[in-house]
Amino acid sequence: MPADAKPLRADAARNRARILTAGAQVFSERGPAASTEEVANRAGVAIGTVFRHFPTKADLLRAIMKDLLDRLLSDVDGLLRDSEPGDALFAFFTGLVAHAARQKTVVDLLAEAGSELNVPDAVGLLERSVGSLLDEAQRAGTVRRDVALPEVMALLAAVCQGAVQGGWPPDLQARTLAVVFTGLTPR
Repeated sequence: MPADAKPLRADAARNRARILTAGAQVFSERGPAASTEEVANRAGVAIGTVFRHFPTKADLLRAIMKDLLDRLLSDVDGLLRDSEPGDALFAFFTGLVAHAARQKTVVDLLAEAGSELNVPDAVGLLERSVGSLLDEAQRAGTVRRDVALPEVMALLAAVCQGAVQGGWPPDLQARTLAVVFTGLTPR
């Protein structure tokens, strides 16, 4: 929502959240053939409600990606609180790559609409949070002390870019992350 926009009423905010959740599911499942009508049906709202919040399909796709980034940022605190010491960075890496692979269709559709998603820039928004995860992992001894945040961010951007562009299946994600994690782990 733009800074000068009025806050949404509670029911409008709930509808917007349902549309974003439904949109992410529908586009991931159906690919480019998905329609905003399907999103409206899945969200349980009228098509006019979808267009009131997101005038174009590209607006909806951009909002889905922004919502994903916002959720990833909020996930970091939960990972730090709920994971074993030192495991949160690896859990975050794994979750982000899985999200990236599932969002291939959304990213492709954004590109078709002329709105490229710059994965390195998107990952860069997570830098402070990833820095906290790295510090925690190094204190716990699960990540080498000589690994710095720029290297972790470069790895994260590269692996996410690969997952987005290739729509990596879970087995390829796991094998690729195993190689990355082996490089991060103390000998």
